[in-house]
Amino acid sequence: MNTKSKAEMVIILGLGNPGPKYLLARHNAGFRTVDCISIAAKIPLYKMSHQAYWGKGQFAGSDVLLAKPMTYMNNSGLAAAALCRSFGVPPEKMLVVYDDMDLPLGALRLRPRGGSGGHNGLKSIIYHLQTESFPRMRIGIGRSPLADVADYVLESFSQDEEEVLAGTLAQAVSAAALFIEEGIMAAMNRFNVHAKKKTLQAVEDMLE
Repeated sequence: MNTKSKAEMVIILGLGNPGPKYLLARHNAGFRTVDCISIAAKIPLYKMSHQAYWGKGQFAGSDVLLAKPMTYMNNSGLAAAALCRSFGVPPEKMLVVYDDMDLPLGALRLRPRGGSGGHNGLKSIIYHLQTESFPRMRIGIGRSPLADVADYVLESFSQDEEEVLAGTLAQAVSAAALFIEEGIMAAMNRFNVHAKKKTLQAVEDMLE
């Protein structure tokens, strides 16, 4: 029998922009992570409310709500706050997944809290939740020395980059499961170190 209370539900919130135009954009790495978890956990995201597409089910032995805000990136906090409030989930039980240009492609990093790092989606969530104390998982997308930042994040990954990203997304699913099972520190201890080694190998492979 499942005895978990409503407050013990975990939210996994992936950030991105809605619509086919942005489907494969670098900025949608968070959306794509949630899509991968949705497939692995067999939790379809078919409900639309609280300014997000979402679905509930079981993943890693717990009640989980997967969600993708439909507010566009810069207003992600509207959906985050509405979901936490409506389902009685405190910010520390919400894992936010998003793209990060300061991490190389193939990298994955988890943190228990922190600032926005200049990411507009994080800025919005911090503003609407009035706290920086929520765990997050950053998916590295790299940075272009030539392209404008605003243009770069909306570009699609190349075929070679997609192959690297596929491995990162698989690791992200496992990291989310461990976060649910054992908490953010356990996930950090395993996947931050593992991801660093994996990233170095991926870069070496791309240079060959």
